[in-house]
Amino acid sequence: MQKDLLKLLDYSREEIEEILNIADQLKYEQKNGIPHSFPQGKTLAMIFEKSSTRTRVSFEVGMFQLGGHALFLSSSASQMGRGEPIADTARTLARYCDGIMIRTYAHETVEELAHWSDIPVINGLTDRYHPCQVLADLMTIREYKTHLAGLKLCYIGDGNNMANSLIVGGLKCGLDVSIACPDGYGPHEEALAFAATVTDAKFTLTTDPKIAAAGADVIITDVWASMGHEEEVEKRKIAFSGYQINDELMALTAPGCMVQHCLPAKKGQEITESVFEAHAQEIFDEAENRLHAQKAVMYLLMG
Repeated sequence: MQKDLLKLLDYSREEIEEILNIADQLKYEQKNGIPHSFPQGKTLAMIFEKSSTRTRVSFEVGMFQLGGHALFLSSSASQMGRGEPIADTARTLARYCDGIMIRTYAHETVEELAHWSDIPVINGLTDRYHPCQVLADLMTIREYKTHLAGLKLCYIGDGNNMANSLIVGGLKCGLDVSIACPDGYGPHEEALAFAATVTDAKFTLTTDPKIAAAGADVIITDVWASMGHEEEVEKRKIAFSGYQINDELMALTAPGCMVQHCLPAKKGQEITESVFEAHAQEIFDEAENRLHAQKAVMYLLMG
């Protein structure tokens, strides 16, 4: 297993599947009141440069359930927010804690933190990748479909951190991945370069949501304007018109197609309220599985 979880590109298919298997076991134990076999008293430092609901709660509750403790560190209320070098923050926290989770903007911040840290660093989200969310997505898809390889995963919307991580995680696990984004809003070149090397699964990048959705076993979306792009909301509403998961698009998918959304959702924009509510069980199972997938990551990296 890797020292850190920075991006799924660093992980093999076998390592991703090991995380999912541990997540399944930890979920079973938690649901059945079975204590987790994890060293007690571990401490996770949680650095937040971006606000959060699911990331903070799932990591904090996850550490509690593992018998450890999580510390919330807002960048605005810590020395990082006052200009302390990342290298110094990393080397200090490594003397106090057993792991670091960071939710930030630039992916380079996570890479630099991990470079200087002697303890595991977990990427809770950057503008380029969102590995923990995609591990939860893969876990949920496998729960509903019993397997991953051979399924078709479709993503409609902004080529953001979700699109990048879904490309990598989906293809590594043997899913065919189809992405539909407007011109100028495509995935990061690093994710596309990886997709070009894959030979045992199919990758499609298109500007046509109907082509992407045709025959999909799972269809995924995200908000049109992610955190940090608030000033582009009106511009993006125009650019993303037609990139909505609605009844018309769902009619093109495979029978029993799942819907996933990393939340929060802007109902009436990237997804209609009727489709969201029809698939709410799957979407909130996905949200819950952030807890279990991240516990598996901490179990493997910090145990």
